[in-house]
Amino acid sequence: MLCSCNTINLDHHNFTTMVHQAHEHGDLFSRRCILVNGPVIVGAGPSGLAVGAGLQRHGVPFVIVDRADCIASLWQNKTYDRLTLHLPKKFCQLPFFPFPPNFPEYPSKYQFVDYLESYAKKFQINPRFNESVQSAKYDESCGLWRVRTVVDDCEVEYICRWLVVATGENAEKVVPEFEGLDEFAGRVMHACDYKSGEAFEGEKVLVVGCGNSGMEVSLDLCHHNAFPSMVVRSSVHVLPRETSGKSTFELASLLMKWLPVKVVDKILLILARCSLGNLEKYGIKRPVMGPIELKNTHGKTPVLDIGALQKIKSGKIQIVPGIKKFSSTGVELINGENLEIGSVILATGYCSNVPTWLKESDLFTREGMPKMPFPEGWKGKSGLYAVGFSRRGLSGASFDAIRVSQDIAKIWHQETKSQSNHYITVSCDRRCK
Repeated sequence: MLCSCNTINLDHHNFTTMVHQAHEHGDLFSRRCILVNGPVIVGAGPSGLAVGAGLQRHGVPFVIVDRADCIASLWQNKTYDRLTLHLPKKFCQLPFFPFPPNFPEYPSKYQFVDYLESYAKKFQINPRFNESVQSAKYDESCGLWRVRTVVDDCEVEYICRWLVVATGENAEKVVPEFEGLDEFAGRVMHACDYKSGEAFEGEKVLVVGCGNSGMEVSLDLCHHNAFPSMVVRSSVHVLPRETSGKSTFELASLLMKWLPVKVVDKILLILARCSLGNLEKYGIKRPVMGPIELKNTHGKTPVLDIGALQKIKSGKIQIVPGIKKFSSTGVELINGENLEIGSVILATGYCSNVPTWLKESDLFTREGMPKMPFPEGWKGKSGLYAVGFSRRGLSGASFDAIRVSQDIAKIWHQETKSQSNHYITVSCDRRCK
């Protein structure tokens, strides 16, 4: 298989050093080598697309790689059919391209995917799909990043000055271990594999998790005449999606401009109590820390209710405590109660996968999140950047994407202009072995 490299302008010393070392180790010519005159962006979700659009506007070349076969694979392949954006569309649009005016206030996942496809087309973003990053490491000796990927049966190594990590907070599903779950005879799936409650009609289903996914999966099961029981293991904030016809998130954002976080939290909790009532009698306890403070410090998103609470109050969604163990036909809860169930849906969340491939420890923690809190966690050393890890949704990702693209563009243009006489142009062909 003949693999051709991109053309790149590289500092002569760096390139010579890199080639010399590669010859010594015999690894440069054992795989496809692509020299990128700009950043490599890992991830073709909203974060990666937003960075690409910013770079495109500044005239900076780039490469986006993604292990999936489409943009925004989490949205396209790992979300339930009834999903809509939880926040008003103006807080979810990406930079330089608003949603179409005919879109509803809370676009569906299909509308959002259409929007992202249009976004990629508008900014001529063409990710390299089905390409899984195996490792990314900064080569101190030549001052360049070496990003190794696998596509089909071919190994690829990208050599680049900048690396943008845009895989986000939700790259991998979290599947906790439960005693006896392997013995359970019914269906077990993660919420990322759940599409609709249609296949569960008339069935008793245990939904593990009470975040936005757990609440909405339980609601969807009700709509399809299933009988969900939702495990609430810890405290959780539940807020109305709208207050007096206005987005609760938008209201909180306005209040934050004038008031401290703790005061805004108190106002939100008063409004929630007035509109939703006392939820503790239904088995839902609120955390001691307020919803915004909890989100900012621990990344725990409050639930924005779109109808699940009504089903909980009517008894159509049963709230149950934590799980002790499973059996072949059901589950024993920590209060000693036994439930017979036909299926288990794990709405247990997602996590970052950055530690599995990025060989770096300055910008990210062991859990794959930036060490510095927003708004400082977007830039590391040696040309490393992070987008989509702010714990502030699409608006936070857009904010970081603008800063990242501007920062790279500034350096790129300065180096290209000032060192144009000291760069060499390289092109190459390599065969995969």
